[in-house]
Amino acid sequence: MKPGLENFLLLADSYKISHHLQYPPGTTKVYSYFESRGGKFEKTVFFGLQYILKKWLVGVVVTKEMIDEAEQLLNMHFRGSNIFNREGWEYIVREHNGKLPLRIRAVPEGTVLPTKNVLFTVENTDPKVPWLTNYVETVLVQCWYPMTVATNSYYQKCRIAEYMTETAENMDKLPVMLHDFGYRGSTSVESASIGGLAHLVNFEGTDTLAALVAARDFYSEEMAGFSIPATEHSTMTSWGREGEENAVRHILEQIPEGYLAVVSDSYNLFNMVEHVLGEKLKDKIESRKGCLVVRPDSGNPAEMVLKTLNILGEKFGYRENSQGYKVLSESVSVIQGDGICYESIGDILSRMKENGWSAENLCFGSGGALLQKLDRDTQKCAYKCSYVEVDGKGLDVFKEPITDPGKKSKRGRLVLLKKDGEYSTVREEETSQEDEMFVVFENGQLVRDWSLKEVRVRSWKNLRKS
Repeated sequence: MKPGLENFLLLADSYKISHHLQYPPGTTKVYSYFESRGGKFEKTVFFGLQYILKKWLVGVVVTKEMIDEAEQLLNMHFRGSNIFNREGWEYIVREHNGKLPLRIRAVPEGTVLPTKNVLFTVENTDPKVPWLTNYVETVLVQCWYPMTVATNSYYQKCRIAEYMTETAENMDKLPVMLHDFGYRGSTSVESASIGGLAHLVNFEGTDTLAALVAARDFYSEEMAGFSIPATEHSTMTSWGREGEENAVRHILEQIPEGYLAVVSDSYNLFNMVEHVLGEKLKDKIESRKGCLVVRPDSGNPAEMVLKTLNILGEKFGYRENSQGYKVLSESVSVIQGDGICYESIGDILSRMKENGWSAENLCFGSGGALLQKLDRDTQKCAYKCSYVEVDGKGLDVFKEPITDPGKKSKRGRLVLLKKDGEYSTVREEETSQEDEMFVVFENGQLVRDWSLKEVRVRSWKNLRKS
């Protein structure tokens, strides 16, 4: 068993354990595919399969010790029913040295494509283990999470880019305009690392350190994201209500240059911004080599951002850019890290634009809405069998429930086509055009190893076309 990893045989839903008994006699091939059947967003950013492959499928992942452990646990789990496929797993150990005889083809990670298209396919390469294709469904479908986080983050980037195009002079600031605040709200350290990494497909700002480790270890990125020094309420309120000026003064002296974010709503946001920052400490802030980033952290987000900008503009001044919108002095800016999601970003930037403020004055921080307020149905992700071979004959298979036409699945061996920039999914025999999917895994080996840099190039290239 690999150190730190769970038993591979137990990375499945319980009902998978008996499925080897259920396929038609003579079945030698099972071929399945994964797709987003629709959902909140009309396009999907494909990302995260490589993490799953490297963590769970690459190399020797089945051993006799795992088989013994799984058999003991599953016999108890099924109340003594002898349904565990010991023979099948021992065959994989004996004939494949514990490596998985599977082939997985996938669209390159970072690709942005419309929903209802195939994203990856899985098939067994050894006719004696057709049941293996759908045994791995459970762990592979967990790709829904990084994919959905990346998609959610991507669409927020599109929304910010829209307002930057209209109100800013350039897009230089865009890569750091949505910062990941989601570590503490994640369900686990691993969830934070995966979700935080998915956000970094689109942006370079993060406070989720686990995501940096995941980017380094799974996507060959030495440093995927950046942050700045920032206060929290404990470092502010420990100075007391009357000590806010001393608190900020002390912190400015401790961190004399560079960006510094100061949470400003511990007691009275408007007094803090107008009198403490805008009057008592104005000279110190303006003479500092860097930018003080003011963080309102409560109240209606659009209203608080606008009021904060107006006060800072009055106290520190502003210029009018070539687009005709106001830009604060370089010594101050604003970050809104409370209540941020796809919808609220649009509300805030719209209010700013209506009141003459450029989007470049603001950055966003998002936590729960970025990494947690989504599920597998957000983009309706599904893994379905579409082709089998029984007694040497190929058969296209599908489901078509009369109770939910939206769950109709695709049939046959699938190919992803791209023509004139548009994607479509067809059956293999319907085209001679080159498949946009590549073999990424075969017989225990990782065939393609995408770097985060490559992933970002694909995603950001598509952003410019959205």
